[in-house]
Amino acid sequence: MAARAGQAGRVTIVDVARAAGTSVSSASVALRGEPGVSEETRRRILSTADRLGYRPDQRARMLREQHSRLLGVTYTVSQAFHAEVVEHLYRAVADSGYDLVLSATTRDRGELEAIERLVQDRCASLVLVSPEMGSHDLATVSRRVPTVLVGSELHAESVDSVRADDRRGVALAVEHLVAAGHRDIHYVDGGRAIMSETRREGYLEAMAAHGLVARARVVEGHADEESGVAAATALLAAPDRPTAVLAHNDMTAFGLLLTLRMRGVDVPGELSVVGYDDTRLASLRNVELTSVSQDPAALAAAAVRCAIARAEGRERPAGEYVTPPRLVTRGSSGRVA
Repeated sequence: MAARAGQAGRVTIVDVARAAGTSVSSASVALRGEPGVSEETRRRILSTADRLGYRPDQRARMLREQHSRLLGVTYTVSQAFHAEVVEHLYRAVADSGYDLVLSATTRDRGELEAIERLVQDRCASLVLVSPEMGSHDLATVSRRVPTVLVGSELHAESVDSVRADDRRGVALAVEHLVAAGHRDIHYVDGGRAIMSETRREGYLEAMAAHGLVARARVVEGHADEESGVAAATALLAAPDRPTAVLAHNDMTAFGLLLTLRMRGVDVPGELSVVGYDDTRLASLRNVELTSVSQDPAALAAAAVRCAIARAEGRERPAGEYVTPPRLVTRGSSGRVA
């Protein structure tokens, strides 16, 4: 019987009941440790479950409970930083008695569709990683399910927000480059990406703070590798190149960095490159990208605390939790030659 169940896939409570010669309801009662079956029947069911290798479906159990103990998470599959936040969310939730349900957004699957799937799964709270929706949609979602934002400056009543201080993060990058002797520092924009406006404004403010307003240049971008490739191509074709480039995120910086190196540009000897997010790829030996870390572990831990508090109905005003960024210096940036 165990072999046949294994061939069919996961051993279910139906398999246990059939092998023990009982009804499914009796097997369910025995496995939950509730009264309703004789001790002899209970021992037979438990012994059979152990022999078959039965493991209860925790998600199904939680969905049957009035309080599901599931936290729904939306994220964008194409964004490396989102993947790191999700990884840390799993670590943060590990000992909480809650579990995560993921619902990704893609080019063909929007945020509202991803959220609707989580609502159908009866998630107790939602954690939205850098959502691109507007305030009206956010307010609508939060009225249906308690909601926490990560990496966003959106606001809505009763919605907690957890993010890094992006203006300060960009300022740290500019300060680092100025201290290395750079004055012509260009910025590759994130287009319509979340936090793009904040980071762009942070760059312009930081350049102004160092008396470099006249040298500030914002290059069009879209927060992806292709933007970095296009920016590198444009920079190399310009008559006056900058000595340093700061990118909206690491993905743009990767495209920029790899294109420059393929074209024979000495990085950082001729041109320094700095990214934002400090994703795992930034530390690879053949990348060595200087980047601003948002501390995804701290963001995830705060988001889980907020999501569980909301799920358990702890009444409190919406909070905004801002974590300090940190510049991680590597081989892609250096002093002006």
